[in-house]
Amino acid sequence: MLSVIVPIYNEEKYIAKCIDSILEQDFPKDELEIILADGMSQDCTREIVAKYTAKYPFISLIDNPKRIAPWAMNLAVKEAKGDVIMRLDAHAIYEKNYFSALVRALKVYDADNVGAVCRTDVLNKTPKTLAIREVLSNKFGVGNSTFRTGISGVQEVETVPFGCWKREVFEKYGMYDVRLVRNQDIELNKRIIRGGGRIVIVPDTYCTYFARENYHELAKNNYGNGKWNILTVYYTKEMRSLSVRHFVPLAFVLSLIVPILVGVFWWPTLCVSVLALCVYLLALGSVSAKLAVSKRLSFFYLLASFSVLHISYGWGSLVGILKLLFTK
Repeated sequence: MLSVIVPIYNEEKYIAKCIDSILEQDFPKDELEIILADGMSQDCTREIVAKYTAKYPFISLIDNPKRIAPWAMNLAVKEAKGDVIMRLDAHAIYEKNYFSALVRALKVYDADNVGAVCRTDVLNKTPKTLAIREVLSNKFGVGNSTFRTGISGVQEVETVPFGCWKREVFEKYGMYDVRLVRNQDIELNKRIIRGGGRIVIVPDTYCTYFARENYHELAKNNYGNGKWNILTVYYTKEMRSLSVRHFVPLAFVLSLIVPILVGVFWWPTLCVSVLALCVYLLALGSVSAKLAVSKRLSFFYLLASFSVLHISYGWGSLVGILKLLFTK
């Protein structure tokens, strides 16, 4: 039995596509259960899901009154009947062999968690959204995030998007940390690795994640990611809960702000901010120009997309530090 868990909240734009891709899986339906854990959605999500639960007995909806993903996962894992647990995201669709490939890989590689590459796409394709899509798949945008940038073969990695585990993994390493609004997946994966477990990513299948399509939503999402990097380290008391790449945007933002603040008292430090900005703009322009030519994308939208991603992420991390310093 495979139990597939999907935490959801206000997903009316995406949930039907997600469930349809689940129904197209080549995995036997009599060995499958789908649990949608809803954070009390206020849009049409529950109505859309109700149409599927009425038609397909292996799809069920449970309530997640706490509204955040780790609570949804823990509630659903306890509810699940399967000896293999898989997490999905409602913002994504999944190749027809996604379930079968990951369940098979779990056995073949004797791993504690397996996953696949998560390709980025957008629902509405415009010059701006295509630039955002490219930025979220590019190393200059997301660092060495293997599951975003792609793989050529089976690899052991520090994390995978979502996950596919044997049920006993949760008994051995613990459940999701309910204090974490973000980063709960990578924190669990890091905990597995620290406990001697193995996480494997395979090239046999993939999912497609639908990104935010405007700069406001892109900035809001990455601001939250950046802030929760700091709060994740604080709550877990473990720097190894994350990776170096998660703190690079913070270093960039600090390289701009700190010299300016010090420059009020000693103006030569302003040169550090100027140098950091010049180096960044040079790298930004170079990467954007190459992508604009090779991928036939808008140079200016690429510039804007990279900048919004990096600055909102770094600013979120800085706010996370200030939150810890000046609030209880």
